[in-house]
Amino acid sequence: MTQAPARRRTGRRQHDREIVALAVPAFGALVAEPLFLMTDTAIVGHLGTAQLAGLGIASALLMTAVSVFVFLAYATTAAVARRVGAGDLPAAIRQGMDGIWLALLLGAAVVAAALPTAPHLVDLFGASDAATPYAITYLRISVLGIPAMLVVLAATGVLRGLQDTKTPLYVAVAGFVANGALNAGLVYGADLGIAGSAWGTVIAQCGMAAVYLVVVLRGARKHGASLRPDAAGIRASAQAGVPLLVRTLSLRAILMIATAVAARLGDADIAAHQIILSLWNLLAFALDAIAIAGQAIIGRYLGAGDAQGARDACRRMVEWGIAVGVVLGVLVVIARPAFLPLFTSDPTVKDVALPALIIVALSQPISGIVFVLDGVLMGAGDGPYLAWAMLLTLAVFTPVALLVPVLGGGLTALWATMTLMMTVRMLTLWLRTRSGRWIVTGATR
Repeated sequence: MTQAPARRRTGRRQHDREIVALAVPAFGALVAEPLFLMTDTAIVGHLGTAQLAGLGIASALLMTAVSVFVFLAYATTAAVARRVGAGDLPAAIRQGMDGIWLALLLGAAVVAAALPTAPHLVDLFGASDAATPYAITYLRISVLGIPAMLVVLAATGVLRGLQDTKTPLYVAVAGFVANGALNAGLVYGADLGIAGSAWGTVIAQCGMAAVYLVVVLRGARKHGASLRPDAAGIRASAQAGVPLLVRTLSLRAILMIATAVAARLGDADIAAHQIILSLWNLLAFALDAIAIAGQAIIGRYLGAGDAQGARDACRRMVEWGIAVGVVLGVLVVIARPAFLPLFTSDPTVKDVALPALIIVALSQPISGIVFVLDGVLMGAGDGPYLAWAMLLTLAVFTPVALLVPVLGGGLTALWATMTLMMTVRMLTLWLRTRSGRWIVTGATR
């Protein structure tokens, strides 16, 4: 009778070690990524308001493009982790190379489309006459780094699938430092202005991609994996990524609708919404780190044919998600008085933001479950279900959010609607994991 509880405790400790070993470095790498944009903003901001406005427009376009292709990391992680679990490292690396080749092809397509259309893309944002030329300059140069950025996404997925989140952390930190030094040197030292900031970022991104390629190529040589592009493998990677692309676009649509509704509520509301959204994104990094660990761990267990191990790991990661969500929620409540003055001195904006922040704090345990189960199903390669679940969530969220300006309640009601969105996601993901249909063992799904 005493052996079963002891085995469960041992199993939990093993899962805890795996989660911490993968999630902590992943969190560091995730936090390092937005620091690129913060560095560019700080350096370009001293050039003038028009230059900063141009950077803001171009960066919004670039980050949207990159976020659309984040499936390169997610799908590659799951596919590679399955092969690792099955004990076939050459096939795992070969699978990863297919994802990298797909990233290069997509990157080339984005460059070919964006270079000639840069002025039209900037016009869509209604940029001023002063900011437009700076936005076009930054966009046309920075888009040259898109292939490198997509390679970084795919290669990060390869290493995560190989149960390595430390290398992406080291590369992200080194890239951040290099980006800062290059930006400062080219903007001020070489007097290239905003173009120097763009070139500095492109060079840093290409350097990061080169490091990743060296790491992957060494693994390929060590295990005798082919590096040649394989049309069937690339096509399979693209097909696996399509449902995750639908999921990502649906989520982006939800965030855009929320921002549009906040804008209709008034200037104070949209200002407070942007502050809260920035905090929400920061909190998401901590929860997404656990989800990344889930992708790698679940894929490995299923690849090894260990269905019970996958179930146990899923259960333990949900417990982690709830616990981290509770901690984050408490921190939000405690830090509210100190957090808001960092972004605004307007008492009206503060008054609008304070009750909405309480909603955000209360929703963090729900968010913890959502992020974890999202990662579990990604690790299982259950992309089609994730796509349909997110489309359903979008369908529920949209009419409710659009009613907020009509029914009243202001920003607090809007963020209550955001909590409703996360609750719908939690229910759809929980029903799927409870059904067990996501558990498909073997080296491929």
